[in-house]
Amino acid sequence: SIVIGIFLGSRFNVDSNHNTRFRKFNKVNEVLNYIFEEYVDSVDKSALIEGSLVSLLKDLDPHSSYISTKDLRSLSEPLEGNFEGIGIEFNIIKDTIIVISPISGGPSEALGLEAGDRIIKIEQERVAGTGVTNKAVMNMLRGPKGTSVDISIKRRGTTAMIDYTIIRGEIPIYSVDIAYMINDSIGYIKINRFSAKTHEEFVSAFKSLPKRRLNGLVLDLRGNPGGYLSAAIAVADEFLDRDQLIVYTQGKAHPKTPYEATSSGLFKEGKIIVLIDEGSASASEIVAGAIQDNDRGIILGRRSFGKGLVQEQFVFPDGSAVRLTIARYYTPTGRCIQRPYDEGLESYYRDVYKRLGNDESAENDSSYFNDSLKFITPAGKTVYGGGGIKPDIHVSVDTVGQSIYLRRIVNRGLINQFAFDYADKNRKKLNTYRKVSDYDEGFSLTERELQSFYSYAMDKGVEKDERDIAVSAQLIEFRIKAYIARHIWNNDGFYPVIHHIDKTLQKAVEEMRDENYSIITDKLP
Repeated sequence: SIVIGIFLGSRFNVDSNHNTRFRKFNKVNEVLNYIFEEYVDSVDKSALIEGSLVSLLKDLDPHSSYISTKDLRSLSEPLEGNFEGIGIEFNIIKDTIIVISPISGGPSEALGLEAGDRIIKIEQERVAGTGVTNKAVMNMLRGPKGTSVDISIKRRGTTAMIDYTIIRGEIPIYSVDIAYMINDSIGYIKINRFSAKTHEEFVSAFKSLPKRRLNGLVLDLRGNPGGYLSAAIAVADEFLDRDQLIVYTQGKAHPKTPYEATSSGLFKEGKIIVLIDEGSASASEIVAGAIQDNDRGIILGRRSFGKGLVQEQFVFPDGSAVRLTIARYYTPTGRCIQRPYDEGLESYYRDVYKRLGNDESAENDSSYFNDSLKFITPAGKTVYGGGGIKPDIHVSVDTVGQSIYLRRIVNRGLINQFAFDYADKNRKKLNTYRKVSDYDEGFSLTERELQSFYSYAMDKGVEKDERDIAVSAQLIEFRIKAYIARHIWNNDGFYPVIHHIDKTLQKAVEEMRDENYSIITDKLP
């Protein structure tokens, strides 16, 4: 492409017979070469070229970017659906690497590493009590498939260290966090990103739900930043009828390209509610827009991020890359998903944070939008453009139970740390609960245990505030309980418990009732 040629091509003479347009483009190379040859001091050529690429792209739009060789792999791995390493989820607690859980099917699980194991040494180098960082741990444990890494761990109940030599393998990065039945008839699936393997994971997750009982599905896309267009199309296809438009893309050099549903699909008739918020972007908005514009289900939550630009990636020989915006996404009714960005990057991203402090109640009034932003679905429902997906049912940020004390203990990670200690000390007792539902119904923290948490928080520098604790008591207790469950059953334990204090999900379950759902779908504006 021309973009690659500008920066990696050979130097052209400015007096050559190339056309004027190309000579103008070639100024960049001419200036760089002039600097390299004539500048008074020596310069880092690579840094100068990379800096010029960053500057060249940053003012085009918020999502066109240059990515260094070092960063490209870490950015690509979550979307490819796998990485190479030993296969553990870990956290650094009290300056010690703690195994939260070995990843299913990975080499660490096969060798017998357990949740709660403390990693003391990696390659004979002590890492406990040294101020090690998450990034440093990943650099030490990740590596090419087939290579080995030596670790030494301590396990509760044993005095001697246990040594392992682990052969690194290909480790899956899951994009579906959980699939379970909220009640007898409503299923729940949460997707955290749209990766190369998301559709495959989604199909497997959906099939794990009891088909005969499944009357409705809550698809949670909150906080999902997007990913691959193809993955979003494949997931949306599972809900729509043949030939229904899912999305189309269009750009200056790329003609309108529509993507339509096929005849096959897992859930083309049942009730569906899609949860979104200001963290739902790109591919998430494609799915939500397809459901909304085809009158297939209800969108509930808060207005989505508003990222509707298509990037194409050009990879350089050195492994770095340019991601260039080549088109825009449009929902089936023709809405542009992309938010305006003409006031600069700072304003673009600040808008999302501003929304967190507002309930956007004005947007519930159709007069808030001018006529050019109003679009009509096949069933006659009015939907709105202007950036992002506006939900059919708005649910404001839940402020009930919030306090300064709660914010402090959450921001410092104290709930998770306390929950880990509790789970680690009481693992045998907690494992007597055969199912998560048994734990959810049967376990509660005693008053003494709650007081021990407040003392723990004081030891970590958060003073006890009786008034704030009274306001936030329920949220604190459920959060501790949920994180204890995560340390025993991973996400399968965490979400069913934390959902007790998830007002948005509770609203979705309420609206899923037959009488409510019919009224909503029939009378949406």
